[in-house]
Amino acid sequence: MKYTIIEEKDKIILKDIKNFNPKHIFECGQAFRWYVEEDKSYTTIAYGKVINVKKENNDIILSNTNLQDFNNIWYHYFDLERDYDEIKKELSKDPILAEAIEFGEGIRILNQEPFEMVISFITSANNQIPRIKKSIELMSKHYGEKIKIDENFSGLECYSFPTSEGLSKARPEDLKEVCKVGFRGERIVETANVIAKGELDLNSIYNLTRDEGKELLMTLPGVGPKVSDCILLFAFNKDDAFPVDVWVKRVMEHFYLKEDTNVKLIGSHGARIFGRLAGFAQQYLFYYARELGIGK
Repeated sequence: MKYTIIEEKDKIILKDIKNFNPKHIFECGQAFRWYVEEDKSYTTIAYGKVINVKKENNDIILSNTNLQDFNNIWYHYFDLERDYDEIKKELSKDPILAEAIEFGEGIRILNQEPFEMVISFITSANNQIPRIKKSIELMSKHYGEKIKIDENFSGLECYSFPTSEGLSKARPEDLKEVCKVGFRGERIVETANVIAKGELDLNSIYNLTRDEGKELLMTLPGVGPKVSDCILLFAFNKDDAFPVDVWVKRVMEHFYLKEDTNVKLIGSHGARIFGRLAGFAQQYLFYYARELGIGK
């Protein structure tokens, strides 16, 4: 992918970059720690850092950062090493996906921090995005660390996502009452304990297959088939993972299966139809279906 990197004071500008739309990236269900600003830009928190992401014509402006952090964090976070033209070319052989890709042309799959993804998607179970976002921010405020931000950049109070050690010391009732996670409080604390004690090494999943990683993740409290696939796709580069939520179920039944189908079978169909690029297909289809209300 060809683009030019320009460094200015507290900014990185990606000139003439393709396949990068902040709205598509942040609002396609893969991330929860972002805010829309008045100028339609997005402020996001990741890896203990806060940046603003703004699209201007064919350029992307990353504010509150520098070249070192871009190279060490944001290049990988935004999946900039990947050629999305090739992915789109392959998936667009399917006419339905061709339409979905045109609709969400700027989607990129973020490479996010594993423990954050585990807890975020446990929190997401049977939940709605505004409530998920609120719970994650409250957990970060109460169990994470405050991030120093130049007051000229933002007036937001931002906190890093808690560590496994930090959340393992939380009381489930506090997570329920203060962080509004509901019945998920016990699961969050139990999972944080398992990881903090080293009983499950999240980093080992990078070297496992999708099926192996899925089996391991599903030993954690609150991690089922859909949650494990989300974690695998958004934290571990398992591009063949195919998370099935209500919107993916609807769009797959509407366009491909033509009948009410068991969620587990939809996941199998997705893996069969889209193969090694199933995760990318899922993101394009999810955004397309949800934004247009397909199959509702």
